Amino acid sequence: MKRRQFIKSSAVFAGFSILPSGAWSDSPNGRFCTAHIGLGGMGRSDLARVANHPKVQVVGLADVDKRVFSSGKLSKTPDAAQFADYREMLSTMGDKIDGVVVSTPDHTHYPATLMAMNLAKPVYCQKPLTHEISEAYALAKLAKEKKIVTQMGIQLHSTIGNRITVDFLQQGIIGKVSKVYVWSSKKWGDDAPRNTGSDPIPDGFDWNLWLGTAKERPYLNGKYHPANWRKVLDFGCGTMGDMGVHILDISYTALNLGFPSSVKVTCREPNNDSHPTKNIVEFVFPGTKYTTDTVELTWFDGGYAPNAKAQTNPDLQLEGGKMLPSQGAMCIGEDGKRMLLPHGSAPQPLPRDLLRSITKPKLENVNHYHEWVDAAMGQGRCSAGFDYASKLTAGVLLGSLGNRFPGKNLLWDGDAMRFTNNEDANKLVSRSYRTEY
Repeated sequence: MKRRQFIKSSAVFAGFSILPSGAWSDSPNGRFCTAHIGLGGMGRSDLARVANHPKVQVVGLADVDKRVFSSGKLSKTPDAAQFADYREMLSTMGDKIDGVVVSTPDHTHYPATLMAMNLAKPVYCQKPLTHEISEAYALAKLAKEKKIVTQMGIQLHSTIGNRITVDFLQQGIIGKVSKVYVWSSKKWGDDAPRNTGSDPIPDGFDWNLWLGTAKERPYLNGKYHPANWRKVLDFGCGTMGDMGVHILDISYTALNLGFPSSVKVTCREPNNDSHPTKNIVEFVFPGTKYTTDTVELTWFDGGYAPNAKAQTNPDLQLEGGKMLPSQGAMCIGEDGKRMLLPHGSAPQPLPRDLLRSITKPKLENVNHYHEWVDAAMGQGRCSAGFDYASKLTAGVLLGSLGNRFPGKNLLWDGDAMRFTNNEDANKLVSRSYRTEY
């Protein structure tokens, strides 16, 4: 079968039909057999953390770069079948696979996840869930309709630190939240014009498969694979797509946020190829039981990140001239109380004696990866399933999309999945797919 026939025969972009699949208990020796798509840096980490579940057996590995198979870093999965094309792996091994892990660049999240779900396979997909807003909606709908177990790869979501912070905010440690500031000093963008020229494709690397459903373009050494694809509009979602999903997670969960009603981005003029190296994204969200009537959420990245000692915004000033972390968030209560959320570190109420007003919850460790495996085996449920992940991802992608319309306030109807005041922006909610590869 030719490659281009795989995508058609497997119904990757067809309707939401589901093919029959056996229960995990039908697997040899009662193992939960997994297939992994994408084995780069995060892919190797995902593989190791899923594989250390006592019930997991890795049966399939797919990566477009054959060099990963000879690197010696996959030595703990010697019996797994190896493929360049994930479509071939899923098509030929479907009855042997109980769950699929997707750890590819962003632009391949949707087609790979959709194919796995069309085979009724539970899916663990790295963040952001999708590259396009419409794709996030579609995967959430499919997971709900077919009751497929899903989890997005936001590992800190399950840590005790994040869960305690959610509990603190929902207990009202700073009262109803009126504003949230979120930032990252990373610079996943490029302000130069589009790259030109081409380079020889390395032996063992299938550039055509790496491009997948994205538009065709020449290979350039070091510009896309393996690390810099996040900067490019066709492949990644910029700094906000990379870190926003992680750092916004606490606020989304604790405040029970849905879709924003508007988004406005401050950045350079679009170059139609790459994300800007610095952005300010201003969202307005409808209120919830944990917030005021509306919530203003502002994201900063790159050179706009507020990590200097002297802040002009009093909401972000720390006592004693302390510096803000390079990545984090600050929640502001309606009466001025604050909660600093350094990324990956313990929350800091300001003032600190606010801790006396709440009860510290008793929580147990949760392994984000194992939670997915257990749920797929009928034990418990996932805390970052696609129902939640799609809303968080859509919010992040609205910010990334907004950098094509700097300075314009885009009004978003989350239920209708469309902008009500900008038809040009609506054209970017979804994209066309290259199928002949």
